[in-house]
Amino acid sequence: MQAASAAETFDMTALRRVLLALLLVVGLAPAAAAAEGDAEVELIVFWGVGCPYCAQEFEFLEELVEDYPELVITSYEVRYEPANLDLFNSTMSERGLEARSIPTTLLGDRVWEGFDAGTGDQIRAAVAATLAGPAPAPIPEPEPSAVIDLPFVGAVDVGSGSLVLSTFLIALVDGVNPCSLWALSILLALVLRTGSRRRVLAIGGVFLAVTTLLYGLYIAGIYGFLTIAANETWIRLAMAGVALGFGVINLKDYLWFRRGLTLSIPDERKPWLYRRMRSVAASDRALPAALAGTAVLAVGVSVLETPCTAGYPLLWTNLLAEQGISLVGSIPLFALYMLVFLLDELVVFGVALFAMRAMKLEERAGRLLKLIGGVVMIVLAGTLIFTPEAMSSVSGAMAVFGIAIGVVFGILGLQWAMSRRRHTKNRRRSLGRVRG
Repeated sequence: MQAASAAETFDMTALRRVLLALLLVVGLAPAAAAAEGDAEVELIVFWGVGCPYCAQEFEFLEELVEDYPELVITSYEVRYEPANLDLFNSTMSERGLEARSIPTTLLGDRVWEGFDAGTGDQIRAAVAATLAGPAPAPIPEPEPSAVIDLPFVGAVDVGSGSLVLSTFLIALVDGVNPCSLWALSILLALVLRTGSRRRVLAIGGVFLAVTTLLYGLYIAGIYGFLTIAANETWIRLAMAGVALGFGVINLKDYLWFRRGLTLSIPDERKPWLYRRMRSVAASDRALPAALAGTAVLAVGVSVLETPCTAGYPLLWTNLLAEQGISLVGSIPLFALYMLVFLLDELVVFGVALFAMRAMKLEERAGRLLKLIGGVVMIVLAGTLIFTPEAMSSVSGAMAVFGIAIGVVFGILGLQWAMSRRRHTKNRRRSLGRVRG
């Protein structure tokens, strides 16, 4: 009996141990699986030194890691490290995408390009879902990429729609600068005296082609320089600061015309321009010689008018560099910029060619263009210096340009009110003298 009792006790003890082992296995299995799954959750970030959006994302990621300690973050710097850049290209190529901007963030099959508050919310939601964390509030979809079809190239993604909008608006304001419009209108007015539509087409066409080519080379040179010095944030800030100074001078030109420092074509240079224009437009001059003279004239005008409009290429190329747009992505944006930039001059040229009539730029209109250009340049430069992330969305870009236009109307309204006040005061003085 004692042997049986001992055996029974042994069997019960062994059974309890087996059951306990099973319970432990069953209880720990989910935890082990979760731990194993957590180790596989990796967030990959491709970034570059000097990129402000990258810096913002890393601040966000520090907070994210505090909330989700299981998250593993792996980062690759692609501006200084060629091997990391190759990895960036190959990683994106595996996903059927192009490595076109930084920061680029990957979590499993999900990819985010660029960074702002909305992107951060989407990353947090994806991490929470992957780690089975608390369900976040619904997050809006990221801004769709903007795709432009280029002849012989095909569809090219140029990043967010905000860049297309910003490019269009900056080029539009840049194009209506009084210096280039003045030079073109004077030249066409002189050529129209010959009564030859053929000469208007040839001389006007050469003038526009040369000035556009030189301006395009100027913009390409700035962007090339920024691409080389992409990691130097202070360079971009300095260029934005220079553009800010240009904007202040343009605003001064509107308020105090022809006083002090100006970005207009110097008066002492205008007699030379008049002589060259008359020589080119002379009806008795052979057309080939006139075209050669027009090309020389266009070079001189481009050099003289560069200060009038130099600020906008600085700001636009700065905007592209801030958002890490690749060379391929910049090509359609550059084409859009030059097309919009030429719109007003093409209108002036078209009126001269088809209506045989010159459009004259009045001083009042020129000053108004100075006001618009100066204010937009000041607001845009200030935005790129202090809050560049505002230009990363369509709504932000529209807000920036809306503020600029609001300031323009505010200045015009204030001037109108002051003018009415002076007029009323002068009228009262006049009535007082009559009564006296």
